[in-house]
Amino acid sequence: MQEYNFKVLYQDSGRRLDLLLMDFFRQENLGLSRTFIQKLIQEGKITLRGLKTKANYKVKADEELKIIIEDKKSDLFHPEDIPLNIVYEDLDLAVINKPAGLVVHPAPGNYTHTLVNALLNHFSKLSDINPYRPGIVHRLDKDTSGLLVVAKNNPAHLGLTQQFSSHTIKRKYIAIVKGAMEFDEHVIEMPIGRHLHKRKNMTVRFGKNTKYAKTYYRTLRRSQDFSLLELVPFTGRTHQLRVHMAFLAHPILGDVKYGKNNAFIRLALHAQYLGFVHPRTEEFLEFSCDIPREFEDFISKMK
Repeated sequence: MQEYNFKVLYQDSGRRLDLLLMDFFRQENLGLSRTFIQKLIQEGKITLRGLKTKANYKVKADEELKIIIEDKKSDLFHPEDIPLNIVYEDLDLAVINKPAGLVVHPAPGNYTHTLVNALLNHFSKLSDINPYRPGIVHRLDKDTSGLLVVAKNNPAHLGLTQQFSSHTIKRKYIAIVKGAMEFDEHVIEMPIGRHLHKRKNMTVRFGKNTKYAKTYYRTLRRSQDFSLLELVPFTGRTHQLRVHMAFLAHPILGDVKYGKNNAFIRLALHAQYLGFVHPRTEEFLEFSCDIPREFEDFISKMK
């Protein structure tokens, strides 16, 4: 059983309880859905001053919430023989080249056919700081391919998490976007928050409940209709690269959420490079991988 005690901050006063908790669980790397959170509230697993409350309750500053989540991971997560491309492995961590189409971690209603199920089959031990996401330090979207690091023990997990929090992890992505980019390189500094009407989407906007986001891009190749970019996120906001490129009116090809185009067979986003300090040896490690074949085929036809 996991128990969380949560105190409402002044800036969150007036927000719906379920929406506030979605942000809280995202920060805790639990990523629980709004439906699941509402179920916890309905079952009395989330209480205010010891009393049961409602999902649409408007919270007040300094109110204290108690949250109880029953740990049923042994019933939910089962090893599955899913092939993994392991780029690097030692006693503390592993670097995986994730294929497009593979969800990183289980979530309510979807506890199978994920990277976590594959990791449980390949490794005898994974970090359990977050029992709902064993081994998972960070994530890639389902349709994004490329490199991510997995922790085999809790010290490694904490060391890597600290680097992500301080934005010292080095990451580079390759993307194919719609249209010819105007600049050879540029930095995008636009805050990102949840869309006010499409709650499953993020968007560039200003004001309350947004977070600073910074992305660097370099144009590697351009044609009349498409551009090949290197993208470097300085921050790690949800869907950051996809949102920033859509904001520039150059959505990533194959992005059905933030772009209205189907010129590519999948989301044209690939995590090509990853660099970090090993949490135990303190050695700087860096890894790169080839871009997928479908990228090469598309690029070769760009005119």
